[in-house]
Amino acid sequence: MRERMSLVVFDSCMVRLQKFLAEAGVASRRASELVILEGRVMVNGVVVRELGAKVTPGVDRVSLDGKALKTRAKLYVALHKPRGFLCTRQDEQGRRMIGDLLPKEWTNLYSVGRLDRESEGLIFLTNDGDFSLHLTHPRFGVRKRYVVSLAGSVPEDMTRRLTAGVEHEGEHLRAERAWVYSVTKAHSVVEVELTEGKNREVRRMFEALGMEVERLQRVQIGPIKLGDLKQGKWRTLSAVEVRSLMAGPSEEQKLAGSAPPPKAGRGANRSAAVPKRKTGYLTR
Repeated sequence: MRERMSLVVFDSCMVRLQKFLAEAGVASRRASELVILEGRVMVNGVVVRELGAKVTPGVDRVSLDGKALKTRAKLYVALHKPRGFLCTRQDEQGRRMIGDLLPKEWTNLYSVGRLDRESEGLIFLTNDGDFSLHLTHPRFGVRKRYVVSLAGSVPEDMTRRLTAGVEHEGEHLRAERAWVYSVTKAHSVVEVELTEGKNREVRRMFEALGMEVERLQRVQIGPIKLGDLKQGKWRTLSAVEVRSLMAGPSEEQKLAGSAPPPKAGRGANRSAAVPKRKTGYLTR
């Protein structure tokens, strides 16, 4: 089909074409950009290759490879990811993916950030690109908490070194906050809080400090806690929860969320040292 010059109107009431494609379940927003550049998308019968193009949902006719598209209702899901699952929708090696844990009709959902294959805990999935951007971009400062089980006894200055930052493969990695839950000669339990989402950041921080991670679990994103959501299970987020995540923490919430948990003395029993509160903390 012959391509024609497209006239693109930039209007604040419109949405970017790649966002429209993502919300229609075509692919993630970044992957949708490639689809546009390949010339597979038409708007009102005109092939569009411009990444800055915008459309008006419900007014403009958008098609992919000749098939009409329309946006879907926005959906927000909290999942307790088990170990051994990948945060992807396709895997050539046939490994287990988080999409396998969701209803088959939810093929348009994509993970908000990632947890590596051996990590577990809270992760969101959505078809809302703005929601995903707000939770993953460092400029919004959405805090994520992790409970980390380590082999051996951590040094006394562990938390100071984590919050000061460490270097790993040319990158500076830093925790916003860190607490030691318990320490024995065989094991230690540490909690860290981050606002960035660099690749395998938590594991790399402890690797830089010479510590072996035995277990890594994300227990909170912003104000939303893992709670008693069981491994492999999901629930939808309420409208109130979505608004709270998009609004960001109030000063009162920041202070409440930053209060460190009770510290356990060195040599204390690990299972007894971890507070038994419903935040999804798993102990062995």
